[in-house]
Amino acid sequence: MRVSDLTISYGGEPVLEGASLTVGDGRFVSLVGPSGSGKSSLLRAVIGLQRPLSGTIETKLARSQIGILFQDDALLPWKTARDNVALGLSLNGMERGKALAEAEAWLERLDLAGFGDRFPRHLSGGQRKRVALAQVLAMKPELILMDEPFASLDAIVGARIVKDVVALVEGQGISVLLVTHDLEEAISLSDEVCLLSQGPRAHIIQHYAVPIPRPRDPIHSRTHPAFAPLYERLWADLSREVDHRAEAA
Repeated sequence: MRVSDLTISYGGEPVLEGASLTVGDGRFVSLVGPSGSGKSSLLRAVIGLQRPLSGTIETKLARSQIGILFQDDALLPWKTARDNVALGLSLNGMERGKALAEAEAWLERLDLAGFGDRFPRHLSGGQRKRVALAQVLAMKPELILMDEPFASLDAIVGARIVKDVVALVEGQGISVLLVTHDLEEAISLSDEVCLLSQGPRAHIIQHYAVPIPRPRDPIHSRTHPAFAPLYERLWADLSREVDHRAEAA
């Protein structure tokens, strides 16, 4: 997927201006930046929920090949975990029995064996997130768009789910575009981090390559010699943007 010179406006005021980035095959790219810099707006434009003022979004993928994982899961409360995972498969024409079997296999793969008959209200936050992830992965996407998907989870549960996500993404060569406020998360997961300036009229001011080899453990990668210098550089650049906004105010 390639985003070129993208400008997004609300009420005539550009929130994001001239943004360009590329998510190559099997690449994990993160967007970070101050609040109000248009990170989620860019993601919504890629999904098709936000019409850009100008610029282009190019992808060779069909809509069914793009998965979406938001901070709040989109599970249907009246359907079981298994039925929620099978829903997209059934809508894509898969026979119901096969869709349910595929859904059960994905639940087992994400450590939810025996939870297929439970409704979302009977699952913990971490379990619901795993069901939502299974729902996305069951569709065999080639690109996943993630908007703060782990922010609502506690540290231990979040770390375990992130580790599963990295293993699955690396194993299947899935491309990912992640929006996050967490610089450590961005570096530990990504091949490239893109920093947005302070909005309005935010733009991508820097692309940082992450020189940590794969396969990668997102926790142990934080001890890699390249991690701390990159974190310090990102933090300094982000702080500078926030400070500029404070001075302007």
